[in-house]
Amino acid sequence: MKSAKKSTAISTKPLPPATVPLSPRQVALRKLYRVLTISGIIVGTLAVIWGVTFGSDWLLHPQRNRWSLPKDFEFREPVLNPTTPPGAAPEGMVWVRGGEFYMGVDWQTFPGKGMNDIDDAARIHLVYVDGFWMDKHEVTNTQFAKFVEQTGFVTEAERTPKPSQFRDAAPERLKPFSILFRKPGPFEQIDLRDPYSWWQEEYGASWKHPEGPGSSIKGRENHPVVHVCFTDAVAYCRWAGKRLPTEAEWEFAARGGLNRKIYPWGDELKDNGKWMCNAWQGKFPSENTREDGFEGIAPVGVFQPNGYGLYDMAGNVWEWCADWYHDEYYEEIAEANPLKAVRNPQGPEFSFDPNERELHKRVQRGGSFLCAENYCTRYVAGTRGKGEVTSAANHIGFRCVK
Repeated sequence: MKSAKKSTAISTKPLPPATVPLSPRQVALRKLYRVLTISGIIVGTLAVIWGVTFGSDWLLHPQRNRWSLPKDFEFREPVLNPTTPPGAAPEGMVWVRGGEFYMGVDWQTFPGKGMNDIDDAARIHLVYVDGFWMDKHEVTNTQFAKFVEQTGFVTEAERTPKPSQFRDAAPERLKPFSILFRKPGPFEQIDLRDPYSWWQEEYGASWKHPEGPGSSIKGRENHPVVHVCFTDAVAYCRWAGKRLPTEAEWEFAARGGLNRKIYPWGDELKDNGKWMCNAWQGKFPSENTREDGFEGIAPVGVFQPNGYGLYDMAGNVWEWCADWYHDEYYEEIAEANPLKAVRNPQGPEFSFDPNERELHKRVQRGGSFLCAENYCTRYVAGTRGKGEVTSAANHIGFRCVK
């Protein structure tokens, strides 16, 4: 019997690394590395927590750092003109004295839920306007009917659209129409980022038929006229021997002589629990509790006037202004005149809305009965609206100045 041979195969198992003693300096560096690693993890975690809790709005709105006032800027009490009017008041108008005021919104005190409401109005700047006459309230259905009766004027919403206005529309859709608010049902899923969830085209809707065919202005003679576009409003003003206010005039008038207040009546939305304007109460757009007494438009003059005797300078219906809309206009005018009042600004030379670059828009002011705390808080005195010049809806009206 043969004896077993010893294996001569070489093992491929790796040898353990040789242990080399560390110098005192290397031990210290290793400890420092561990400390820095742990510290970095802690700082990173805290940064994430801060970002989610406090910094998300700043990240979403990086332009906020441009809203800061110059270091040598100091708020002061603006100088107002004398109250004495230049003569007897034209019928239905009140004298707005003019003078200085701070135009825009202080984003640090803004009560809204989202900064999108004031991105274009958050650069406060000092403005001066001359005195002027202004309609006490929005132009009513009765007043607009008299204009139409005497002139035969046909509003944009009553005209058949031209193919060039809606190039992708089928011929059968080119019929007179306007835009109506549609209150969603209680079980509809609504995305507040999608306004088409509550707006709809309505053929036959116009100032005569504010809710579409079958509706009328009977019983609403003292309601603000709606479904009027910018060009319609300009036509009425010319007939009446008046004009639309500039955006600066409108805001000066809305503030009623108060300095840097949030609303035309002060800093609280409600006065002793009482609503001061016609707006939306509840969860927009599905639930309206009607705490102010109205589901939709209110007659003019129902709520208390401001310090200049003007009604509905917040809520009810949006009001057209003469200025072109430009989202960066406030920033440009503030940088050009950081420490002195801009006199009688007329607005930018052209329109620009980054969300709809191809459309020509004018400024709208005051908010409407559809503004709510959870969506559009632009019943705040310094906030802005905008609208394409030939577009109309059932929450847009106007008033005149002279």
